[in-house]
Amino acid sequence: MSTPSAGPRLLGPAEVRALAAELDLRPTKQRGQNFVIDPNTVRRIVRDAQVTPDDVVLEVGPGLGSLTLALLGVAQRVIAVEIDPVLAARLPATIDEFAPEQADRFEVLAADAMRVTEIPGPAPTALVANLPYNVSVPVLLHLLTLLPSVERGLVMVQAEVADRLAAPPGSKTYGVPSAKAAWFAAVRRSGAVGRNVFWPAPNVDSGLVAWTRRDPPSTVADREQVFAVIDAAFAQRRKTLRATLASLAGSADAAEAALRAAGVDPRARGEVLGIEEFARIAEHLFGAEGHPGVAGRGKVTS
Repeated sequence: MSTPSAGPRLLGPAEVRALAAELDLRPTKQRGQNFVIDPNTVRRIVRDAQVTPDDVVLEVGPGLGSLTLALLGVAQRVIAVEIDPVLAARLPATIDEFAPEQADRFEVLAADAMRVTEIPGPAPTALVANLPYNVSVPVLLHLLTLLPSVERGLVMVQAEVADRLAAPPGSKTYGVPSAKAAWFAAVRRSGAVGRNVFWPAPNVDSGLVAWTRRDPPSTVADREQVFAVIDAAFAQRRKTLRATLASLAGSADAAEAALRAAGVDPRARGEVLGIEEFARIAEHLFGAEGHPGVAGRGKVTS
């Protein structure tokens, strides 16, 4: 009769502080380093992320390995992307010590998540991370673009950012992050996280955001074109779409023509539009050739 494999031991406050002392680690605000010291929190994240034994999980910013160990207790494989070379170098030894029977299912990639262009090994199916707060939205959008194999995920971010990512059209917090995230996925808030589960404790509240991949709107416009419309629409929040899209279209009249063709009121503002409407505007603004509608000028950026 075979003995079942032992699950990973998780990091508590004493283990986190011991690792930090060993590395002479002084967490930096620049990299958003706040390490989770509560095992119940990482268990909750893995549960809420609906990680299964079939999943290949991509983790961003593993730090000292708190969440990594919890993920290894469930997932088929975990690959962690860590920008800090000292933390990246120490992580395999931590996994060997705290999760020896799962160590062969773990890999660390010493890299900036904003600059990675490929992930080694089997394609990731889930993204679970305690994202650095100062770059959380760009990192999430970059990875959703890069990795279409990722079907779902859960990220811990600043509470205000969590609200923005999950906000529906027409709400006070709806904006560029909400609209762009909706291109890739159905996004929802998945609870709050207290400050006392981190070391050092951050001076902001944290929130969990869960999402499930869905097909983007059916459109001849590409993602860069749709995102250019979103950026322009929210650049001056109090102005009408006719005014905010004028520079992209070449003139206010051209913007109005594109909006009317898309079935959108030119007097409306960006915060009332869903991703499907932004896609329709991009179609009529850029046309089949991908150039701005009437004036034929303007550069599209993501």
